[in-house]
Amino acid sequence: VQLVESGGGLVQPGGSLRLSCGASGFSISSYDIKWYRQAPGKEREYVATMTSDNSNTVYADTVTGRFTISRDNVKNTVYLQMNSLKSDDTAVYYCHAYQYGALIVRGQGTQVTVSS
Repeated sequence: VQLVESGGGLVQPGGSLRLSCGASGFSISSYDIKWYRQAPGKEREYVATMTSDNSNTVYADTVTGRFTISRDNVKNTVYLQMNSLKSDDTAVYYCHAYQYGALIVRGQGTQVTVSS
């Protein structure tokens, strides 16, 4: 089983990026998918969740209203649409798959840099 993130890059403040979290070896719709991020010298920070059962979404206060998590079951991929990006959003973003509260697999991360 594997998760692979992509879509990171360099963007100016106020810009947008869409991160992808593609699954292989399992059906991503059967797992709760969570995005976390970690900036240099800082602890890992929770970002957002897409639940498996009813596709509920939950967001950290720091990203509410700016980020949107979604899922494409055909492509077996979860997305994180990030708008109105700020320098504080600079971090490596990781997607995680959980089942019954247990971490199953984590991706390798994708770098997001917000800078002018």
